Amino acid sequence: MESAVVVGAGLIGTSIALALREHGVEVALADSDPAALRLACELGAGTPLGDGPGTHPADVAVVAAPPGAVPAVLREVQDRGLAQVYTDVASVKHGVLVEAVRAGCDLATFVPGHPMGGSERNGPGAARADLFLGRSWALCPTDKTDPGAAATVAELARLCGAAPLTLDARAHDRAVALVSHAPHVAASAVAARLLEGDGNALALAGQGVRDVTRIAGGDPSMWAEILRHNTGPVADVLEAVAADLATAAQALRAEEGGTPVRGLLDRGRRGHERIPGKHGAQRTPDYAVLPVVIPDEPNALGRLFAAVGDAGVNVEDIRIDHSPGLPVGVAQLSVLPDSLPDLARALADRGWSVHP
Repeated sequence: MESAVVVGAGLIGTSIALALREHGVEVALADSDPAALRLACELGAGTPLGDGPGTHPADVAVVAAPPGAVPAVLREVQDRGLAQVYTDVASVKHGVLVEAVRAGCDLATFVPGHPMGGSERNGPGAARADLFLGRSWALCPTDKTDPGAAATVAELARLCGAAPLTLDARAHDRAVALVSHAPHVAASAVAARLLEGDGNALALAGQGVRDVTRIAGGDPSMWAEILRHNTGPVADVLEAVAADLATAAQALRAEEGGTPVRGLLDRGRRGHERIPGKHGAQRTPDYAVLPVVIPDEPNALGRLFAAVGDAGVNVEDIRIDHSPGLPVGVAQLSVLPDSLPDLARALADRGWSVHP
């Protein structure tokens, strides 16, 4: 792939452009917001796209717009002949396809896509070239899609460090309702309860509530738009979650929470263990975790990682828990159980406070 056009210089579009630039791909950028376009270009994501049709069509054009805007933008860039192949990054697919047909878009050169990477932050300033590294990138070609077009968009995904996953548009929407859209609403519901908490309650907030509510910090307008285009599948998941919560609440009110609540907690743990872990493999639940106290100071993590590297131990995962009001945190290092004693000794010998 030598050239690309990215229409939409927000978080996703700019991150795609940055990833492509790292592979030497020439990227032309467009955005209705001149400030966003200017910042994306200053970050090195590409150069501004001209107003004309372009003398040489790019290999691929990426429409990085909200779901409701994709069909019209797609029709416009296809009419301008900006690329040989077109894709989008909207997080819903079936409704976008239906509207693309109504708008008269060329489905042979269009490969609906959805990179499974994002952040609660938005805009080009939050963009990262590694945003999609190790993530899935859904591709939803139709029976009208040219196989060569699908191959080009799969190459785009791989250049961004993602793993292409082909599936039907309706199946995609049901899947993201389960793993993305409904969880966002659930996180928002939990976070909304914090509006009722007083200062003492919020002072007790630990990593658990931060983990559960992190994604609730996303842009409400953007998420309302996403949910509006995937209403049925999201409602199905939320109704099932609400039924579980209602059953648990009734049991707790009756002071008979043991069996129903424990059952929900057990199912929750089993469901959590099904989330793919490192390299997309099935999560391995028997990693050992070594807590290491780290000071809140420059290069503390760098020194810790250097010490781990010198110990010759591979860290499978890491999580950092911050201590509110204290100048320290705790790095939770996940390693294979057999490696834990050696790593604990090596770090302790170098003066780290470890708690195996």
